[in-house]
Amino acid sequence: MADTETARETLLGRPLVVFFAPRTGAVIGATETPGSVGRTILWNLIRSPFGGTVFPVNPKRPSVLGIKAYPKIGDVPERVDLAVVVTPAPTVPGVINECVAAGVKGAVIISAGFKEAGPEGAALERQIRERARRGKMRIIGPNCLGVMSPLTGLNATFAGAMARPGSVGFISQSGALCTAILDWSLRELVGFSAFLSIGSMLDVGWGDLIDYLGDDPRTRSIVIYMESIGDARAFLSAAREVALTKPIIIIKAGRTEAAARAAASHTGSLAGSNEVLEAAFRRSGVLSVNHIADLFYMAEVLSKQPRPKGPRLTILTNAGGPGVLATDELILQSGELAELSNETIEALDRILPPHWSHGNPIDILGDAGPDRYAKAVEIAAADPNSDGLLVILTPQAMTDPTRTAEQLQAFAKLEGKPILASWMGGAEVAEGEGILNRANIPTFSYPDTAARAFHYMWLYSYNLRGLYETPTPAGD
Repeated sequence: MADTETARETLLGRPLVVFFAPRTGAVIGATETPGSVGRTILWNLIRSPFGGTVFPVNPKRPSVLGIKAYPKIGDVPERVDLAVVVTPAPTVPGVINECVAAGVKGAVIISAGFKEAGPEGAALERQIRERARRGKMRIIGPNCLGVMSPLTGLNATFAGAMARPGSVGFISQSGALCTAILDWSLRELVGFSAFLSIGSMLDVGWGDLIDYLGDDPRTRSIVIYMESIGDARAFLSAAREVALTKPIIIIKAGRTEAAARAAASHTGSLAGSNEVLEAAFRRSGVLSVNHIADLFYMAEVLSKQPRPKGPRLTILTNAGGPGVLATDELILQSGELAELSNETIEALDRILPPHWSHGNPIDILGDAGPDRYAKAVEIAAADPNSDGLLVILTPQAMTDPTRTAEQLQAFAKLEGKPILASWMGGAEVAEGEGILNRANIPTFSYPDTAARAFHYMWLYSYNLRGLYETPTPAGD
């Protein structure tokens, strides 16, 4: 409870705080029907205590899950901060009207059947927006999974589990993707400061949430799954300001015409021109990636390692094939291999067997032990032509993945350049991976993924450089 109160006090007085640290909540449409959304949300709010009181609202039952229920929100004996609405779409405008009259500060509308369903649904959204604005009440949704605040213990969603607390703020336009990411994050021990889906953004949009998480001292990076940009001006204005202090990493769905049509049928939102949006992301300092896994890789990498000052990567490996794969991916992403200086080649000649590759990738050969790795990494890291280092290990007969990782810990904080690692294999390399991760050297199962991550790091540096140098247009 003390941790919940500390988190709540940290958040108090900030816009949108009602969605992350409410003192009281109500589930409008709470029910005991097994497997229903109304039952699941009420149970999640009870099961993961957020330090406040929960009131079920159901006109047909005196109690739900053993908790006294009330026919209407106006009948609840306490002032409700946050209402979670799960009633059918046609009833929601009336429910919001009642919430406004009862002084509710915020509502999460889980229900579907709005603009994604056609003109009648769009008309319902207009009614809701008008009534909420009259009462100065903020709304997340409709057609969303809900909101989790792992730092305060709030789980106002119908997901099957609660996210781990951590430093990543995750915002998704897709509720189903949220549940898949949640399952992955629990397995990979990724933690979140906020975890929410925002559906069709009737009111609260990207700009509001980027501003909120940008001001949150416990959020170190913001990760976004976007189908439509909504209020582009609000998004770009918020992103430009926040990207200067913490990474914003985004994957934009609907980049092809077919996918754009699918996104429109999903959230009722037009996806927008991909070329225009990509240019806007670059101008606002946002890092745009193409794979879901890269969202979280980049959140981790950018929190652990310095940004590269240029695009040139040095690859060091004990096997030629993985070095070639990493090179292919780097070049395909428009990255560059660092050209080893004469001094670096001469220094490597003194410590490596005669048959080493004499170029980049630096193949230190399959019999390389921990000491050879450490000496080669020290030399390669000092090369002024290099902007970053990728160290690859494959578990060959003479390899010691654990001791090699222990040796590499000394290079976890290279001056002005990142170091990444790819310890390839399964159980044999797991202990070494753990050592590297605890030393803040990010690890990747595959070297091409690591090369792509380095290139994304450079793109992020490049975008931020443009942000520092480009004056904000007047009136923007």
